[in-house]
Amino acid sequence: MLILLPPSEGKRAPRRGRPLDLDTLAFPGLRLHRGEVLDALLALCTTAEPAYAAQVLGLGTTQVGEVARNAALPTAPTARADTVYSGVLYEALDLGSLDAAARRRATSWLAVTSGLFGLLRPSDRVPAYRLSGDVALPGIGTVSTYWSRRLDPAVREAAGRGLVVDLRSSTYASFWRPSADLARRVVTVRVLHESGGTRKVVSHFNKATKGRLVRSLLADGGAPGSPARFADHLTALGWKVEEGPAGGHGTRLDVVVGEL
Repeated sequence: MLILLPPSEGKRAPRRGRPLDLDTLAFPGLRLHRGEVLDALLALCTTAEPAYAAQVLGLGTTQVGEVARNAALPTAPTARADTVYSGVLYEALDLGSLDAAARRRATSWLAVTSGLFGLLRPSDRVPAYRLSGDVALPGIGTVSTYWSRRLDPAVREAAGRGLVVDLRSSTYASFWRPSADLARRVVTVRVLHESGGTRKVVSHFNKATKGRLVRSLLADGGAPGSPARFADHLTALGWKVEEGPAGGHGTRLDVVVGEL
């Protein structure tokens, strides 16, 4: 089973650790492409005026310091990606508190889409960086479009013959779309908050629930091989799940929650 996650815009900068080495990252077929994106990001952040670079990166006036952080990426300390990403989903997932067997599953089941690195495993050592998928990076173009033309072999390698559980946000979903032959093995998950008889998508519930859902899957260890079996599996784990029709991007499941 492959579980695709979005990255976290918020990141925890490592205080110590060896510098970035692209040759050590998972999915070595992406090495050249990672180097191209990194070079373009460094060129922007080391040669352009910080205010302009911040504007290109979609940063506010209080975030201009992120430009200097990007400029120092070649020598910045690294840590495991699952400790660098610090957003709501990753806080709810809390991989470090799982038992050893669940953490081993995380290493082989989870893959994170990344504007800078394309696709990462949780154990890959990366620095804190700032590059959203919707940025138009000089020399590269829109980051999501760049990766959408290059990620399919890596995703197929990671998925093997198993189910692909796609939990990415809309920006990062565009990094990779399944072709028809793989879509039947893809499940997308939408989280709905139900209150007073009304259902709606709420960002915080969505992210936290996806983190908790992945945590329960890793702790359980079951790996169903079809969308229908996956829906049944989530139900058995205590989730309220409604299966939708199959589509071009996979079968959508609605996970309905009332409270965090």
